[in-house]
Amino acid sequence: MSACVPTRAADSTRPKRIHPPHSRPPVPPRRFRIAGADLSASIAVFLIALPLSLGIALATGAPLQSGLVAAAVGGIVAGRLGGSPLQVSGPAAGLTVVTAELIHRYGWRTTCAITVLAGIAQLGLGCLRVARTALAVSPAIVHGMLAGIGVTIAVAQLHVVLGGTPQSSVLENFRALPAQLARVHPEAVSMSLLTLALLFAWPRIPGRVGRVLRTVPAALVAVAGATATASLAGLVLPKVDLPSWSSHALAGLPEGPVLGLAASVLTVTLVCSVQSLLGAVAVDKLVAGRPDLQARVGRSRLDRELLGQGAANALSGALGGLPVAGVAVRSSANVQAGAVSRNSTMLHGVLVVIAALLMVPVLELIPLASLAALVMAVGIQMVSLHHIRTVTRHREVLVYAVTTLGVVALGVLEGVALGVAVAVAVAMHRLARTRITHEERGGVHHIHVCGQLTFLAVPRLSRTLHLVPRGARASVELDGSFMDHAAYESLHDWQQGHLAQGGAVELTARAGARIAEPSHSSDCRCRPWTPWRNHYCEPSANPQSVSPGARSDDSGEPAGPNGRGEPDASGDSAGPGEAADSSGQSGPGGHRGHSDHQLARGISAFQRNTAPLVRDELARLAREGQQPSQLFLTCADSRLVTSMITSSGPGDLFVVRNVGNLVPEPGEESGDDSVAAAIEYAVDVLRVRSITVCGHSGCGAMQALLNSEPGGAQTPLKRWLRHGLPSLRRMAAKDRPWAQLSGRAPADAVEQLCLTNVVQQLEHLRAHDSVTRALGEGALELHGMYFHVGEAQAYLLVDRDGDELFDHVGAAEDQRRPV
Repeated sequence: MSACVPTRAADSTRPKRIHPPHSRPPVPPRRFRIAGADLSASIAVFLIALPLSLGIALATGAPLQSGLVAAAVGGIVAGRLGGSPLQVSGPAAGLTVVTAELIHRYGWRTTCAITVLAGIAQLGLGCLRVARTALAVSPAIVHGMLAGIGVTIAVAQLHVVLGGTPQSSVLENFRALPAQLARVHPEAVSMSLLTLALLFAWPRIPGRVGRVLRTVPAALVAVAGATATASLAGLVLPKVDLPSWSSHALAGLPEGPVLGLAASVLTVTLVCSVQSLLGAVAVDKLVAGRPDLQARVGRSRLDRELLGQGAANALSGALGGLPVAGVAVRSSANVQAGAVSRNSTMLHGVLVVIAALLMVPVLELIPLASLAALVMAVGIQMVSLHHIRTVTRHREVLVYAVTTLGVVALGVLEGVALGVAVAVAVAMHRLARTRITHEERGGVHHIHVCGQLTFLAVPRLSRTLHLVPRGARASVELDGSFMDHAAYESLHDWQQGHLAQGGAVELTARAGARIAEPSHSSDCRCRPWTPWRNHYCEPSANPQSVSPGARSDDSGEPAGPNGRGEPDASGDSAGPGEAADSSGQSGPGGHRGHSDHQLARGISAFQRNTAPLVRDELARLAREGQQPSQLFLTCADSRLVTSMITSSGPGDLFVVRNVGNLVPEPGEESGDDSVAAAIEYAVDVLRVRSITVCGHSGCGAMQALLNSEPGGAQTPLKRWLRHGLPSLRRMAAKDRPWAQLSGRAPADAVEQLCLTNVVQQLEHLRAHDSVTRALGEGALELHGMYFHVGEAQAYLLVDRDGDELFDHVGAAEDQRRPV
């Protein structure tokens, strides 16, 4: 029988589609369901959020109900609309100082109005899609801001812990501290110490009993223990006072100077946005540690998260609540408690509403000293030793210290502005600081440039270069990662002039990667990685005039894919269509003009340019052995460079390539167990976490399948391609939906078969015992991928209500699920 497959449009027996071709069919509405993991996680987060929300409201001087309002709105609104499903939003300690200052300056109702305006500003920023711009702020500034806020919170709440009242600024709190220590209230101090003891000791209870007890949040245990002790002992202490909700103050019209109000709105917007976006990134890192969860929730969409935070702030301010931001403590607790969707965040907000309405008598038993101790501990923890070590390692201590002191002494906005100014000054200093040395050894003049080459260093560079006598040999080593146009022109002009006077110049980049090699022995101008262009370049007219740090072919592009005049460190030196065969000549698609010794020249280029960059990493892999995270099964086509497509390097992928990216079904190998052996080794020995089957456009194996006729000699190729016959039958079946591409129909029957083949080979993969076992244990994911060579576009197989849809993989990766 013929293997050619007719198109389905010609089949009149198939039922008519009632929706446009290649679009998602309508799906019936689904009933709302809550996973058990989300329910338990929401309870855990609620138990943490309740005392912290009251404590933060107390620290700001706002009505205590405002903390509950912000927690409820943050959980429900930001949880439903935000782009980070597992981030929990509510009143945050990082906003305490800002809010307290606003209340002191403008009053509570105007502060609520400022929160509403800040929420509207966040909505505008989200619509402008500038969320990732906020991540450009130096981490040292962000950590310094949080540390300064933490110091301010801790000093203010220390007065409450001692039984007094905090002052309006941190400096006044420092000045009033000696007098406060002279009139300590023993009851308040005892409850504060009990709260702190429970807070820090509870997570450290050892043994099996401790493991069970630690399921109850330490913050809840600390506040509940102090409350119970104070009630049983009959201590007379200031306690939580929740006025009737009927007298709860809502937002009013803003009153005050316009410039002051605008600055306040900007401050709240900045702090809320940066803290929420950084929190979303941190949650992504936590989720990445759980591959099953990452496949389900995907990466955070930061612009949507900004929109969700804006809506929550606008509503919280309108209802008389504190400003809302993503909270790291609650978010990490949410992930660690096993949450699997945004339902846990929303349920925690619902539980806060229930508590605010039904638990008022219980909440009014909590001593204020206990809440103050809890918030003081949070403030102390915001001065993170881990952050200090990190900024020290990256030489950002000055930025961190200036930001911290600025926030403590002047305020959040002023401190951040100081931090930004210092960070810019430090960056400019590093950019301008370039050390250039010259020495002569063995008749060779060695010039070493350490640092970035900018126009500021051109005068010193020029003076040093002209110390080299005419006709001498010179070696210029560039130990930096940036060269601007002025420095490039200066170095290039000197090189050309020196070569014209009979001298010799060798330019090398950092880690020994040679930039320019004025050699007369080779007539090919290609630099490392230019094989991606199939050597479609022309011989150099003047081999001595090779430009420093630049690719010398006609394209004028940088020598490496990183655009910095150095080869990429991923280890490949051949590009699409460039795999060399055993004779040393270029494979199909390669240029034949320089086939002599091409393999040897390519290896030589690797040893000279790329090997110094990857030697340390390969040495580590040689010591530790391979630990790849993925098995990548793809076609042997020379145009597919797996490391290029996946941006991977040595040790990342365990790759199996064969004609047609086929996975023979178990029992059908007929003596060829190579693919099955690779699968078993990858899953059972290497413990890979995912397997990807990747097809591609213009696949010759799929074309051969479509054009094959029955009978004839059984060549090795025909015997191998029989493993693709199930894909032909799947495409011809009338009871199966066709695999689709997002945004367009398959170009022809070959592309349709390429897509169908990926889906079919995934089914074959599931039939292997090791894969079946790993899937059952939740230790493995399967992915389908299609790469369109002509478009340089990758598509991933996604689960869309049972449809076999290959969706684009873009710069901003959408939420995806393993198949």
